[in-house]
Amino acid sequence: MRDIFEGVTPEMSDPDPVRRAQIQMKRPLPKRFYAEATVSPTDAGFAVTLDGRAVKTPARNTLILPTSGAAELVAEEWRAQGEEVDPATMPVTRLTNTAIDAVSKTLEEVLEDIVRFSSSDLLCYRAEDPQELVERQSARWNPVLAWLNDTHGVKLITISGIMHQEQPAQSTSAFRRALERYGNAFQLAALHVVTTLTGSAALTLALADGFSSLEEVWALAHLDEDWTNEHWGVDEEAAARREARLREMQAAWALFNAVQT
Repeated sequence: MRDIFEGVTPEMSDPDPVRRAQIQMKRPLPKRFYAEATVSPTDAGFAVTLDGRAVKTPARNTLILPTSGAAELVAEEWRAQGEEVDPATMPVTRLTNTAIDAVSKTLEEVLEDIVRFSSSDLLCYRAEDPQELVERQSARWNPVLAWLNDTHGVKLITISGIMHQEQPAQSTSAFRRALERYGNAFQLAALHVVTTLTGSAALTLALADGFSSLEEVWALAHLDEDWTNEHWGVDEEAAARREARLREMQAAWALFNAVQT
């Protein structure tokens, strides 16, 4: 019998959350076909079930998470659906699918991709002017870089302008060692989302280690944008994209914390 979940489980259609939502909006949404979403313990972890049937990922793997809390995050997204199932409103489910179907099979590649961000980290490229922005970047970004150096031995070189600055090989290696503690596929998938959304591996590690809060990291990642908004006003379309990215980051951070045992 054909699996009733085929073609229903949310999947990543575009890395940009706004574009992804636009794509999903153009597709006819499937009708809700289940009454309840629950979490069921299994030998491998905790499965999310719809009316007793296990949810499958796009690659046909059973959606199983390592903790009941993480599974509840996914189940709650299924419970929150109305008459139709809208993948655009299910960021944790999408990220879980990615972790199971892709990241679990490419852990080294995903880790290396995050490490590569440290070699061209957002916090390392500073404005040449105006002086107000230069001072704000130094005041708010330097403490993160100082923590990174003091805690993990990662010394990143800053530069004014946009010319590429090669980072010391020993710093890149030290950063990799610090990141390796988060080798769980779900955590690594979540951290990759945070890195791509912020453009900063340094901020990602600061968040994971508890040096900075989610709100602090989000603000630091948008320091330049906020400065521009203060002086030139807010673009509504850009603000909508930013809000969508924030929801993605909040979902990633929730999953990161929920899979810790």
